[in-house]
Amino acid sequence: MYRSHYISEAMKTRDKEVAVAGWVHEVRDLGKLKFVLLRDRTGIIQVTAKKGVADEKVLAAMDVPKETVVSVTGKVVASKIAEAGCELIPTKFEVLNEISKKVPFEVTGKVPADLDVRLDFRYVDLRTKNTAAIFKIRSEIAFAFREAVRSMGFVEIHPPSIVEAATEGGAEVFKVQYFEKEAYLVQSPQLYKQLAVIGGMDRVFMTVPVFRAEKHNTLTHLNEATQMDIEAGFITDKEAVDYLEKVFLHILSHVKKECEEELKTLKRELAVPSKIPRHTYTELVERLNEDKEAFKWGEDFSRETEALLADELGYSTYFVTEWPTAIRAFYSMPDENNPKICRAYDLNFESLEVASGAQRIHKPEILIKQLKARNLNPSDFEFYINAFRVGAPPHAGWSIGLDRLNMKICGLHNIREAVLFPRDRVRVRP
Repeated sequence: MYRSHYISEAMKTRDKEVAVAGWVHEVRDLGKLKFVLLRDRTGIIQVTAKKGVADEKVLAAMDVPKETVVSVTGKVVASKIAEAGCELIPTKFEVLNEISKKVPFEVTGKVPADLDVRLDFRYVDLRTKNTAAIFKIRSEIAFAFREAVRSMGFVEIHPPSIVEAATEGGAEVFKVQYFEKEAYLVQSPQLYKQLAVIGGMDRVFMTVPVFRAEKHNTLTHLNEATQMDIEAGFITDKEAVDYLEKVFLHILSHVKKECEEELKTLKRELAVPSKIPRHTYTELVERLNEDKEAFKWGEDFSRETEALLADELGYSTYFVTEWPTAIRAFYSMPDENNPKICRAYDLNFESLEVASGAQRIHKPEILIKQLKARNLNPSDFEFYINAFRVGAPPHAGWSIGLDRLNMKICGLHNIREAVLFPRDRVRVRP
């Protein structure tokens, strides 16, 4: 076999034959001793062979370039010299694939590489300790989300990514040729998760890609993003915020517990609050204007404004509720006493919006009115509107941006670092 143990497992054994496999991290020849540091996703072990004692074939095989893929069989013994406190004495050293092209950058991290180079060769970048930590954390975020919502009685669904009409209106959509007709890549799973709730599934969740044809070049936007969504029937906006708070705090707690080493690698101290403060949009606008920022009610918050709010509030993780109806999605339920305000909410984490949601419009006449107010043709949404004519309950939901959340938890400067193979305005490969 190529491998009987991962390296982390092998290092717990003593004087027992094991087989480990991975990439050559470093090679050192000190005359009488030859060392290879072997790396897999769980750690690094020192392979030590003594000239005159080790098999000549083993010694010859160990003379390989860094990043060569190998399998090593031998026994793990205690060592006072090796950093891990143990070393592997090889009886077999097999090269599984030779290096035939120059590795584009130093995987050990001793020489920094530009982000664009790292993304061009992401399959090499993933071997670095920092990048491996980022995607271990991302995996645990997604797991914790699923774990939390399943414990709350939500059922997983898988909506389509190709749709007939722009799901949120507007022109920022990717058109695709769908046989004889034109279709679009989905901007949001919104309509379909609502239809599932209307269909009686009551509580649904999903982790899905979404696509937006926005010509931006910011550090916090991508043209393909991953969302973690829920939708629930017979709940209000306030209950939906309660759910979001519970799930979000569970994600943070889970990552803090399960990714201690990865957070340490990234030099991150993850704070988990016991509760997340809630502020209305109007209250925050008033706070800005008290500080002479001259912010106009009805405008959206920019990244700069969110940073100012964090300074004003004294903390950077908070909910924003009761948004102006005109700047939210057409399906957000307006307040019955003040239609200029809707039952929408955002979650800002470390001064960046990472989640958004609303109580939805469940009455067709209100939905038609909101579509027209945005110059959208109700006939383009007839299949959607008809669903509310056959018994639609009040319902609400939200979406967490997995990419942004991973970016913030990992303390990254650019969202592209938080995505395995990011898609932005210019990048469509690898």
